[in-house]
Parts: sequence; structure tokens; C-alpha cells
Amino acid sequence: MKLELHWKILIGMVLGAVLGIAVNWQWSTRVTELQSGLPAGVQQATIRDSSDTIQVSWIDELGEEHERIVDPTGNTPGGVMTVDDLAKTSPLAAELYERAPSRAKQIGKWCKRIGGLFLRMLQMVSVPLIIASLSTGILGMSGASRFKKMFSATLAYYVATSGLAILTGLAVTNIINPGLNTSLKLDVAQAQVHPATLTETLMQQVETMIPTNPFAAIANSAFLSVISFTLLFSIFTLKVGGEALVRMRQLADDSFQVMMLLTAAIIGLAPYGVFLLMIYVTATQGIAVFSALAWYMLAVASGLLFHALVTLPIIVWVLARRSPWALMKAMSPALLTAFSSASSNATLPLTINNIEKRAGVSNRTSSFVLPLGSTINMDGTALYEAVAVLFIGQLAFGANMDLTQQIAIALTALLASIGAAGIPHAGLVMMAIVLQAANLPIEYQGIILAVDRVLDMFRTSVNVWSDCCGTTVIDRLVPPATASLDGGP
Repeated sequence: MKLELHWKILIGMVLGAVLGIAVNWQWSTRVTELQSGLPAGVQQATIRDSSDTIQVSWIDELGEEHERIVDPTGNTPGGVMTVDDLAKTSPLAAELYERAPSRAKQIGKWCKRIGGLFLRMLQMVSVPLIIASLSTGILGMSGASRFKKMFSATLAYYVATSGLAILTGLAVTNIINPGLNTSLKLDVAQAQVHPATLTETLMQQVETMIPTNPFAAIANSAFLSVISFTLLFSIFTLKVGGEALVRMRQLADDSFQVMMLLTAAIIGLAPYGVFLLMIYVTATQGIAVFSALAWYMLAVASGLLFHALVTLPIIVWVLARRSPWALMKAMSPALLTAFSSASSNATLPLTINNIEKRAGVSNRTSSFVLPLGSTINMDGTALYEAVAVLFIGQLAFGANMDLTQQIAIALTALLASIGAAGIPHAGLVMMAIVLQAANLPIEYQGIILAVDRVLDMFRTSVNVWSDCCGTTVIDRLVPPATASLDGGP
């Protein structure tokens, strides 16, 4: 019996997680003495690497001892939280560490690189698929009425679900109180980001929608720029009409068929890519990191699960009039890939394929809603930002923030989530804006960096799931058959 793709991906994910945990357990600790081939000015060095901490010690040519520590939990005074921070504060220590990482991290590094080839292939087809799919959907409309209705309904859905996600995050955090139940201390590293103001960030998004060079936007995978230009080009092609419209419509249809066939071939590699990426995640993460932030992770996970399994299914059931569980099963390959890759943009080709081939949604709807959703619809990210800032506030003040502060957090998180691009860790940059709105130093977000990758996997899955639910809702509320003749041929 031939297994369906979602079962293959699930098996790959489980096997990768189990193997990665075994690798971490067996080879996560390594102590290395270096006495030859060292950088100038270093007589000898000792590298103690584990999944929990990294200790780099060395003796210089004057006989003086030096030590640098990487502690993801942030509980080591004078330590840093990531290897990237180590490279910034002590390039010499980082260079020494790169000569002798643990075997688990070496295996994880190569699994990430090889598994990353699958993500690169998905990213390779993302922009051409968006252009072909969006052009096909718009040029297939007989007029502007459906486009206007679809745009309004899509925007309303995105704002509503992101708002509900933020309210869920605030409620869960006030119930669990993760910052009041942990022994974690706010002894964090230097600032991780240097954010712009909220106004500046939103203005940058508006500027991005008007690319000075559409070809540069395509080359740089600037999704919002590509989407806006493709929309304008397609709309004005409709206005031109005649033979030009017929030829452009045929070109878009043919291009879309080719891209879908290429995407389907790449999707067949998903189980192997997911397998390798899961090895990387589980082989390089230590248990101590998760135990120190267990209450915070519980709050984020609880909020995401409630939004994904209660709020969004109710919306699908009521507005789309279809079974949310059947939809979830149909979209499972895309959701599992989103979980392992932590990138909604990289998953977009698979999401489009699943929503049309497995869920039966019209291309005229999916080609518009999904590309836009992968860029600005960030339910999981919005929820995560709200929970994270409240958690940090509880750590800083030793009590819950007042209602006024929480309302400010909710509004800022809603706006900031729109500016979070669908790439890994983009939410961290946007969270700095929310921290500023809550009058909290942006340095405080460093304390949650250790578990961000794992939580990023969960919130990306919720982001993609919300896009899928929204597509089915829009497809029913604004069906293709309702298009009217507004000037098309």
C-alpha cells in the first residue's frame, strides 16, 4: 500500500526527532584541548561544549588566562546567549570554538545544510509560482467586482483572526502567569536588535509595496513588492482587454501549469527534507534550556493550540460551512513542512498545491489569498509577541501589567504582526517594537532567544493554518461564480 504524502512527512519528522535526540544524548558533550595550530597570541586552549553551555578558555602569550561562556538560559553572569553573540563580543573565542564543536552540533550543522537544499528548492519556485498563480487568478476574473469583494473580505479576516490570536495570548498569559512561576532571572546579554519605531516600520511596508525596480524585487524575493506589482499588472491587463488579455491569460495559465508540475516534483522530497531538519533541531538543543523556560513555552504553546484547534476551526465551520478537521487533514503536508522549516514563505508552494489539489479550493481564490497571507497574516506571530512581552513584563515587575498596558501591547502586536515577513525569527525583530510600547528595554528579549527556534516552528504552523482557513472562508463568501462583467471581454 502506497503511503500518502502527509504520512511520509510525519514519519520523517518523528524519525528525525528520535534520531536527533539520540545524537544529542550520545554526543552532545565534548572537551577538547588545543595546543597546536592556534591563532597568534594563544599558547593553548580548552573547549568544553555541551548542549546546555559552551565554555572557551585559553592562555595568551603572556600566560594570562581568559574565559568566555555561552549560556542559552542567560543565567551565567558575564556570559552571552548565542554563538553569534560570542562572535561579536569575542571573535577570538568564537574562532577557537569553531575548531572543536561537539559531534552532535557537527551532525546537526550538516543536516541543516543538506535539509536546507529542500528549502532552497521551495524558495526557488516561490516567486515564479506567486506571479503565475496570482496572474492566473486575476486575469481569470471577468471584472473588478469580485476582486474588490475578495480584497475586503481577506483584509477583514486577517485583522479579525490576528486580533483574536492576540486576545487569546493575553488571556492565557494572565491565567498561567509564566513570568511569576519561573526562577529565571533577568540577567541578559546585550541588545539583540536595533528596531525602528512602529510608524517607521509600517511606512517601510508601504514603501515596499511600491518597488522602484520590479525585477530587483523578484530577484530579492521581496514578496510584498512582487504581489503588489503583479496585482497592478494583472488589473491593468484586464482594462486593456482584447487580444492582449487573451495572450496574457494564456501565458499565465501555461506558466502556472508548468510551475505546479515543478512544485509537485519538489514536494516529493519533503519527507527527506523534514527528516534532516528535525535532526538538526533536536540534536543541537539542550534540555536545560527548555526546563528554564518551561512556563513560558507552556503559555505560548497553550495559546497557539487553542487558536489553532478551537478559534480557527469554529470560523471554518461557521463561515466556510465545511469540516475543519477534513481541511486540516488535506493541508497536513503543508502544515508539517511549515512546522519543520519554520518559514511560511518557503512552505507557500506546498500550501498552494494542497489547498487546490487536496482541499478543492478555487485557484482564483488561493492565488490571491495565500501569497498575501504568507506575508501579512501572522496569527501565530501576533500571539507569540503578546505572550512574550507579558512574560518579560512579569519578570521585570514581579506582577502582571495593568489593563492599559495590555491594551497597548495588543494594538501594537496587531500592527507589528503585519510587518513581520514570513521568514524564520522575523518575529523577534517585531517584538522589539512591542517591548518599546510596553516601556521595557529591548535587551530583555534576549532571555527567550534560546527557545525561539522551537516556538517558531509552532507559530509558523499556526500562521499557515490560518492562511488555509481564510482561503476556504473567502472561497465560500466570494465564490468565483459570482464574478460580474465590469468591463472584461
